[in-house]
Amino acid sequence: MENELYRCEDECKKQAEKIDFSNDVKNEKGKTTFECDICGKILTQKGSLGTHRRIHTGEKPYHCDSCGKLFNGKNDLVRHQRIHTGEKPHNCDICGKSFTRRGNLTTHRRIHTGETPYFCDICGKSFSQASNLTTHKQLHIRGKYLHCDLCGKSFHDIYHLTTHERIHTGEKPYRCDICGKSFYENSYLNRHKYIHTGEKPYNCDICGKSFYYGRALTVHKGIHSGEDPYQCEICGKSFSSSSHVTIHKRVHTGEKPYCCDTCGKSFSGYGTLIDHKRTHTGEKPYHCDICGKSFAHRSSFGTHTRTHTGEKPYHCDICGKSFAHRSSFSTHKRSHMRKKQYQ
Repeated sequence: MENELYRCEDECKKQAEKIDFSNDVKNEKGKTTFECDICGKILTQKGSLGTHRRIHTGEKPYHCDSCGKLFNGKNDLVRHQRIHTGEKPHNCDICGKSFTRRGNLTTHRRIHTGETPYFCDICGKSFSQASNLTTHKQLHIRGKYLHCDLCGKSFHDIYHLTTHERIHTGEKPYRCDICGKSFYENSYLNRHKYIHTGEKPYNCDICGKSFYYGRALTVHKGIHSGEDPYQCEICGKSFSSSSHVTIHKRVHTGEKPYCCDTCGKSFSGYGTLIDHKRTHTGEKPYHCDICGKSFAHRSSFGTHTRTHTGEKPYHCDICGKSFAHRSSFSTHKRSHMRKKQYQ
């Protein structure tokens, strides 16, 4: 494969020599820069211009011999191949976490340093990532919202509208190259891959339990504190996460934006729709590696595993009693409230 790669690279260099570099210019420091005659982009290296022009021509001469995917630049191919090899050459010198790309390491280190180099020129708020700043600035635009033609929901930017529309179309362009599962968003795919690697980067500093997702850790910490900080302003009910409040509010509005394409039944939450679809497919993706029993729902699987481990993560801060299930814990807390009422 390596010989083929370099033969391809030699051929590409020959093609690059044929490019018309009549747009070579000197910048303010006297260095030669190269301007793309198609889109006007300025590049500092002649070879980079050749790679850049393939964006316009569609040429992808670099081929991955593991999966067949094509790339327009050698560096893109090298980075992609790390998916197959598992190589993560960029290491955080603070916590030891490794990354396939240098840019991801740079972004990650800001968690430790607290650096937020991207500033909003309207309100002064700062962010660790440019993408977060772009999303934030949309909030300052008043009266300029994008609407979904199918359900009428509004969004601040085209990215979130496009992602939302995939709920209706069923499009899932981000595919896991390990198991083939597809996702609406690239961020969902990245989180999903932790399942294959076994990596659980989010650790509870109280009990040491680890999680694939940061949001799952946040919800878990509510078990220790007994707090449900997110409250519905309509009925006053409290929840452990803001997403649960959003879904709950649809009980009041009657909104059910997620529709089953098999039977037509609608649901207020996407997760509920996914659970429902398993009644049609019979799929039970959650397997207990102790007794072999399978479950259709993650929550049922989590509850089941405690029968083996004996874990009782729900602790009453009034009497110290512990419970394996949140529902039992909630019932128990109400017993204390009733006692207070009659005292």
